[in-house]
Amino acid sequence: MLKRILNISLAYVGVVIGAGLSSGQDLMQYFVSFGKWGIIGTIVLGIISVVFGKIIITLGSYFRSNDHSEVLSQIAGPITNKILDIALIVSCFVVGLVMIAGAGSNLNQQFGLPFWAGGLLCATLIIIVSFLDFEKITGVLGIFTPIVFIMIIIIAVHTFTNRSFDFDELEAISATIPSPMPNVWISLLNYFALAVMTAVPMAFVLGGSIMRIGVAEKSGILGGLGVSIIITVVTCVLYANVKLASTVDMPMLAIAEQIHPIFSLIYAFVIYGLIFNTAFSLFYALAKRFSSDNPKRFYPILIGTVVIGYALSFMGFKELVSIMYPILGYIGFVMLAILTIAWIKEKSNIKGEKFLRRKMIRLITKKYDDNQDYTIKDKEKFHQLGEDSIVDTQSIKSDIKDLVKEKFNDDTR
Repeated sequence: MLKRILNISLAYVGVVIGAGLSSGQDLMQYFVSFGKWGIIGTIVLGIISVVFGKIIITLGSYFRSNDHSEVLSQIAGPITNKILDIALIVSCFVVGLVMIAGAGSNLNQQFGLPFWAGGLLCATLIIIVSFLDFEKITGVLGIFTPIVFIMIIIIAVHTFTNRSFDFDELEAISATIPSPMPNVWISLLNYFALAVMTAVPMAFVLGGSIMRIGVAEKSGILGGLGVSIIITVVTCVLYANVKLASTVDMPMLAIAEQIHPIFSLIYAFVIYGLIFNTAFSLFYALAKRFSSDNPKRFYPILIGTVVIGYALSFMGFKELVSIMYPILGYIGFVMLAILTIAWIKEKSNIKGEKFLRRKMIRLITKKYDDNQDYTIKDKEKFHQLGEDSIVDTQSIKSDIKDLVKEKFNDDTR
């Protein structure tokens, strides 16, 4: 169970911290541009991130969603559902192509490779990895998260050890950084709303892969905490190095170069991995959405959208961040409101479903445990609980049986 929580939480962090956050570009525009107040803003953002991390993953588990529309259709009215569905589709595609652009910028800045080469490699990897089974995909999404966390801590220690800072100079340089936001409070809300818009499609799918709601809750909290720590630490590092960071597309990569060339090389690959994580999650969720009624269309849709995204990525990474992110963030305000209302309305039902699934798991465990008797009464109770579940009766019964059988198979190996 602990392994499952870690896998999902790391995958969630990997989905959220894409090219902008791990490279530092969006944090420069959203927070560092406001100086010390921007750092305070990231702390507030961190608290919000933990709360909504739990909400998003848990709602996905509660509704056992395969794509975001399955959750939205349950928590929003028909008109709002349609608006948010369209907004998420646009968000997946736009931020996906921004990630591909970030892949091009990353390898261009570090290795001098042509912009088109880095983007093409990222697009190709998205298509290849999509052919793996979902458990392996979850592992791929989370693999770079602990690495980038360690590397960011190393950068932070290097930045703040045995150095003094002229805060007046840092404030003055920060003030020259253009920001798409009028003040830090709107900035933090817009940034988080954007993060939700980009994370929700895949986060619902991640949550939908979890049967135990308690596991989903813990995964969301841990994932949200990971995101909040990384955002705050990276913003502090960027602020302390703002003179250098304000002059490049990939500021964290430029700061890493000050430590050691080999460290910088590794960090470039890690950023590239995180760019891929987010890009893959967005295009994967987009293809899932459009193929929900016909799974055979999944791969043609995914390949087609990735190819179009790659073609449009030549608009440029920095420019795309400054233009598209604020627009999507404002649309995300509606999503935050809907998620909050849904959580308040469904909280007692989620708690009931949580205990219902526990009872079903305990009952069906008797069937596969040689030391227990699975009676006719147990079978009838199991079926009745399945009918009481918010999920389709046959689906919930089948999934719980598979979960328990898998556990027994693992125990006997």
